[in-house]
This record gives sequence, structure tokens and C-alpha cells, in this order.
Amino acid sequence: MAYIDYYKILGVDKSATQDDIKKAYRKLARKHHPDLNPGDKEAEKKFKELNEANEVLSNPENRAKYDKYGENWKHGEEYEKAQQQRQYQQQNYSGDGFSGADFGEGEDFSDFFQSMFGGTGGGFGKSSRGSSSGKFKGQDVHAELNLNLKDAAQTHPQTFEINGKKVRITIPAGVYDGQQIKLKGHGSPGFNGGPNGDLYITFNIPVHPDFERIGNDLKTKVSIDLYTAILGGDVKVNTLDGSVNLKVKPETQNGTTVRLKGKGFPMYKKEGQSGDLFVTYEVKLPTDLTDKQKELFEQLKNS
Repeated sequence: MAYIDYYKILGVDKSATQDDIKKAYRKLARKHHPDLNPGDKEAEKKFKELNEANEVLSNPENRAKYDKYGENWKHGEEYEKAQQQRQYQQQNYSGDGFSGADFGEGEDFSDFFQSMFGGTGGGFGKSSRGSSSGKFKGQDVHAELNLNLKDAAQTHPQTFEINGKKVRITIPAGVYDGQQIKLKGHGSPGFNGGPNGDLYITFNIPVHPDFERIGNDLKTKVSIDLYTAILGGDVKVNTLDGSVNLKVKPETQNGTTVRLKGKGFPMYKKEGQSGDLFVTYEVKLPTDLTDKQKELFEQLKNS
């Protein structure tokens, strides 16, 4: 397999922080997303490469293995276990023809990976007694899934692609930004008959322009004119599932907050239960008053 430079794909250097990697991925993923480049095979290929690079470098454990083992990073654990096994065999079967050689820090691992995973056999794949080197679980895969706030508030199916395979899941209403779920057995294939790794999905929910989420509650602001604030009236307020008409009491002060019970964010895996929506009134002062209107305000001021 040809070596893939994940740092180059994301346009960052090896000293990049996790935040640098996250920002670079988001910027490039938006640019090359298939939805924004319909029919563009090159953009689709680039998007897959970006996802693959992000899956590795955004996970500190995987990144450390990639930095150490390069293209063979997925089999780093197998190498370390095989090395431990060889050391054990050297200590316990010194008369069975084991050499005293061992790999050192920073040494080339290519011979090992060729014999272990390249189909050519070799001393590490089996011991001199012919026993199997053991089954190893496949590498876990980490992915990030972007959702807008309204999607996160609804139970809905979602299909996406990981390592060339389509995965379909049902996302429960109420997931939160940064929440991680595990799909058992959807990671990389196991080695030597071992189980597949697991797929970890982290939800990324960007800030919504109209709603601020605090736990299961939502906060929003709505503008009302001065006359409605003074005399009372009706105002339309947007919620996650539509709009409602709200009664404004006479002499409502700027910054007054009212609560709409049950109009907040759905509670995770608690069907039919939601937080509350808190609506803050922002009184908008009139502009471009006529002389007559100014005169009326003067009368009110002096009354």
C-alpha cells in the first residue's frame, strides 16, 4: 500500500495541535463536500481522503501510532504484541532455535509487517512450535458527524461512508455537541480471525443563529416595537418545531424573559419529554419620528 501523508492532505505539519487539525479538516471538508460539488469525482476522492486523514490524526492514540509506524499504523498493536511474544519465547524456549535479535526504537519495521501481514509467512506469524500467534481485534475507527440543531432535535436515520463502506444508523433526538456513540464491530477488520474493531462517532453541532442551547433548555430573543411593549399585543416566536403567537403584556420592560414550557430541546432517549424555551424581549425604539410624533412624546414626558 502506497504511503499516504495525512498531514499533507490536511495541510498541517507534524507539530499541529488537535485544534489545528480540527480546524483544517472542517475548512477543507466544507470546500470538497460532495453536496457542494455534485458530479465532481475529484472532490469526492479528496473528501474521502480528508475523512481518512481526520479519523487518524484527530485521535491522539491513532496519531501516535501513525507517527511511529507510518502506513502500517493500523497494525502497530499487533507488532508490539508479537514483539512481546517473541521476547517471551526467547526467554522460555532458548533451546528451540530463537535468535537473540530484537527491534529497537526507531528501527525500520517493514520486514516485520511484510512477514506478518504481507502473506509471505515469517517467524513472527507463528512460533517455532507451530502455534498461532493469536487473534487480534481490528483497529477502532473514529469519525465526526456534523448535525444542525434542528436535526439533532429529531430522531432520524443517517447514512454515511467509513473506509468505503456505507453505515446506516438512527440518531435519537436530543444528542448533544461532542457526544460520542460506539457501533460495535464497524471498525477495521480483525487480524488472524480476530473480531472487527469498533466505530466511534462524535457529533458536532455548531452554534445556531437563533437558539442557544443550555442542557435541554433553549434561549432565544425576539424584537417588539415600543408600542407593543407599552400597550401590549401579540408577537410571533419561532420554536424548533414551528412558530407560536405569544401575548405581550402591557408595559413590558426591555429584557423581560418569559418561559414556554416544553418548547425547548428534546431529552435524550426520553420520548415525549423536552426542556423549556426562554424568550427574551428586545424593545426596538422607533426611528425617523415625525414632528407630530415627537410632540406627542413631549406631551407624555411632561404629563
